[in-house]
Amino acid sequence: MNRKKKAAAVALAAAMACGTLAGCDALTTTNVTKDYAQIIAEVNLSQHKDFREGDYKDYAGLVSDTVKIMKRDMVASFISSGYSLQQQYGWTYADTFKTIAESLVSRQVYVQFAKVFLVENGDADGHKYSIPDYQAYVTAHPSDNEDERVSNALSYFLTEEERMKADYDLMASINGAIDSIEEGIIELSEDGNSSTTASSDVRTLPTGAETENADYYPVKTVNNGQKALDYAIYTGRESATELGEYEKVEGSLTSTRKKAYVQYLSNLASNDLVRKGEDTSDMTKLSYYFMQRRASYESAIINKLTDKLEKNAELSLDRAWAEKEYQNDLENAKSTYGRDRSAFETAFDAISDSSFVLAPYDENYGYVINILLPFSDLQTQQLGEVSDDFGDGKGNSFSARTQLLRQIKATDQRSTWFTGETDYSYDASSDTEAFTGDDADRKYLFFENSFSEEEEGGAPAKYERLKNYFGKYTYNGTVEKQDKDGDTEYTFTPNKINIDDFLKEMKDYMKAAGVEVEAFEGYDEQYRTAYFGNEEYYFTAEDEAAGLGEEGDVNYNKFIYDMGKVKAFNTEDSFYDANQIFLPGTKENIALSVINELSFAYNTDTAGLNTYLGYSISPYKTSYMSEFEFAAQLAVKNGAGTYVVVPTDYGWHIIYCTFSFADAAKKGTDAFRFVYEDDDESDGKVDRTVEGTFSYNYFEALKATVVSQAATNMQTEYVNRYIDDCSEIFESRFADLMRIGG
Repeated sequence: MNRKKKAAAVALAAAMACGTLAGCDALTTTNVTKDYAQIIAEVNLSQHKDFREGDYKDYAGLVSDTVKIMKRDMVASFISSGYSLQQQYGWTYADTFKTIAESLVSRQVYVQFAKVFLVENGDADGHKYSIPDYQAYVTAHPSDNEDERVSNALSYFLTEEERMKADYDLMASINGAIDSIEEGIIELSEDGNSSTTASSDVRTLPTGAETENADYYPVKTVNNGQKALDYAIYTGRESATELGEYEKVEGSLTSTRKKAYVQYLSNLASNDLVRKGEDTSDMTKLSYYFMQRRASYESAIINKLTDKLEKNAELSLDRAWAEKEYQNDLENAKSTYGRDRSAFETAFDAISDSSFVLAPYDENYGYVINILLPFSDLQTQQLGEVSDDFGDGKGNSFSARTQLLRQIKATDQRSTWFTGETDYSYDASSDTEAFTGDDADRKYLFFENSFSEEEEGGAPAKYERLKNYFGKYTYNGTVEKQDKDGDTEYTFTPNKINIDDFLKEMKDYMKAAGVEVEAFEGYDEQYRTAYFGNEEYYFTAEDEAAGLGEEGDVNYNKFIYDMGKVKAFNTEDSFYDANQIFLPGTKENIALSVINELSFAYNTDTAGLNTYLGYSISPYKTSYMSEFEFAAQLAVKNGAGTYVVVPTDYGWHIIYCTFSFADAAKKGTDAFRFVYEDDDESDGKVDRTVEGTFSYNYFEALKATVVSQAATNMQTEYVNRYIDDCSEIFESRFADLMRIGG
């Protein structure tokens, strides 16, 4: 097998589980039941000398049973994962089914060894296991169904929480497959017309909004205070009280769900994954369900072993190692980026939580968020028709544009967060922290689920907490909701705001959130009023004599309408700390989160939404419009927390600096500092243990590279050690599948 195929086989072996199909015809035309019952591979680790006479001879009882891989397993794997790999790599059916066979064998070798490793070493959380306890557990959980028996045995190595999580993942996967079928049925109902009135053009959502927590599983308290999974597979027969936290698809009826479930079963039956005589009234009693539960538990065991291997590898990553890595990276950055502008800019444009630039080519590089309040189509047309701009001999339309700027009226752009397929809004009338701008008619916020706390009983919250979005800025306008024929109709009356209204909203919301912005000297209300009467857009002879600029050149300072900075970043003893940009609750993150939320509310420069820190800004000539370039560079020079308001031919730009190397230069320090351990919490703990700090992100990136590779190497070592001596693939038994298409 070539390297690409081998890599795919290993990846498939690690990931294979819980894949459920929404529809697929039978792959063969033979006697499917008899054909799919064939054993296409066997695995038995006890055949290896390690278990006969070597270091693991005392563990042979854990792996003494021969694991039989059926042709049915191969078909299910093809449907769930193999077909996509075939498309991705351009494989033939022969390539694909050979890879699946090798993957299934590799997976079983690894699962079998995982049991041995966990008994020998325990898991990452300190749980211990023993052969007598394992054997007693298996005896106490018998079954005539092989897949159920195996999954019962595997469940010995899982905690109650881990079993519930594995069961939830499987059931949610099956529900999702049936949901897809049901949505198609609903879509075709009523002569093919959809019953939904949802808007198809939904404004970009903040990254992570309404994202379900990967660790989540719904629980309920039952007899004697015990916990149980609060979720069920919906077949159309169950009552609402039996479904727990399962949410029906929009427009679902008992009839549409039953049709979808029957079609789902038919798809399974066509590949002999549901057998004649089985009671299909309860999905969790089907042989297919036990086959998938076995795969789900196998994945949980694999994850458990991986966690243990990674924890073992992590023990070598001590303070001295981490601090040395940081110093090496810092010195390399200073050496490389300090002399190579192109290399620096390439790296700087790609910064992320796992890709860092520790030193700059020039201290005046940074990032800005740009909020564009645009000219209307009519205003843009009027600006384009200006011929001589009231006598501007250089052919510019600065004066005419300035007059049009007074007419710009911006509105809150988030109405489609009400009217899209999902209504993300909620009534926040009772929320005393909701910002309304003293307008009693403003009461709707968004993404309530994304700000929920941990579930009762210590279970993880259902949704991940939304980052870098403060979440208290109400929709700026009135919203009327009305139910009509089962649908919700909305009437919006957005408040139209000019640039002064926006700046007041920004400053008041900042203050309400816990930080304040303050205009620089000279940029007061009187100055802004005079701004619209200013027609001096070029340097004069006096300016040139004073060294301000060459006579006749554009004086971009004249375009600045307002400029200021977050107060907390303005004083000598309270500099902006780049190590805490993403640490919730810090002034750095509060300011970023407020500006980011206002950007989602008003910004019509949608390319700037969901960027890491905004647009990267160079102190050299750029491709940005000249007014924007000048203002953005000025904001970066003045440091993070600086805002500058300027126009271009697109409208008003509110430019906010989120990060600048100039901040560190003023302090005479490096922009980022790695702290392995910080016992002084007087100014907030900032070490590697605190999620959101630079130190945390940097250490996680270091750890991921070393630990993940170590775990992968060990996994490969275990599989390679046992696979040749302890497994056999019977290729002739799936030769018909390999001939498909040939």
